[in-house]
Amino acid sequence: MIPAPFEYVAPSSVDEAVQALAAAGEDAKVLAGGQSLLPVLRMRLAAPTTLVDLRNIAEMRGVREDGDAIVIGAMTTHYDVQRDALVAEHAALAKEATDTVADPQVRHRGTFGGSLAHADPAGDLPAVAVALDGSLVIAGPSGRRTVGAEEFFQDFFTTALAPDELLVEVRLPKHTGWRAHYEKFNRVAQAWSMVAVAATVRTEGGVIEEARVALTNMGSTPVRAVAVEQALVGASANADVIRAAAAHAADGTNPAADGNSDVEYRQHLARVLTGRALTAAVGA
Repeated sequence: MIPAPFEYVAPSSVDEAVQALAAAGEDAKVLAGGQSLLPVLRMRLAAPTTLVDLRNIAEMRGVREDGDAIVIGAMTTHYDVQRDALVAEHAALAKEATDTVADPQVRHRGTFGGSLAHADPAGDLPAVAVALDGSLVIAGPSGRRTVGAEEFFQDFFTTALAPDELLVEVRLPKHTGWRAHYEKFNRVAQAWSMVAVAATVRTEGGVIEEARVALTNMGSTPVRAVAVEQALVGASANADVIRAAAAHAADGTNPAADGNSDVEYRQHLARVLTGRALTAAVGA
């Protein structure tokens, strides 16, 4: 199908983009990598009056170090995140999950921030932002504000972004020396996660000192598996401990039933995949 007519704007700065959004009103859409938006436009599931293309805003690209955090520009492609040395050193979980996103073509065009702003429950990167206690920097007419990842994701495809705001960058606290793994279960024909687990741990002398675990597609937003984390901290990094902790993975979750699976199957997957992710992360 052919998209409905719209005005096209390609600003060269964040301020210009915010002004364009404010002028266009609630029916404007932001174009980042376009890997989620363009199919929706073609099917006319969305009919924006104005499309604000962010591709010319250089300040929204790249990865940098800022004290105890690394900062990923919202327009940084998945491909660049995969290969960035700072991400590999300080946020290994982000690299692990980005490696699983869609296919090479999408990873070359799709953006880190675009995936987060889209807030698809089956998307891979929101759970990473939650697991790493990330924060998201938002620009709007009143300036910039920072929102924690758990507050940013509010419901199915719904975030803290107002219609006249855009996601500028993502700040991830450094998890240097932490081992990580992203375990994902999906249909072969598509890369969307039926269920996935983002796990990262810090061990010392065979003991799990800290753990962060978040689940993909086990609710309308990413779910932090707090009960799993509590069961791991202070315990030996062995198979029995991981098995017992993973049994709590579905606690407090509210997965949806759909054509791929029912609720009970997703809960079962959450427990199995959590065990696999933690085993891979700690090398048990």
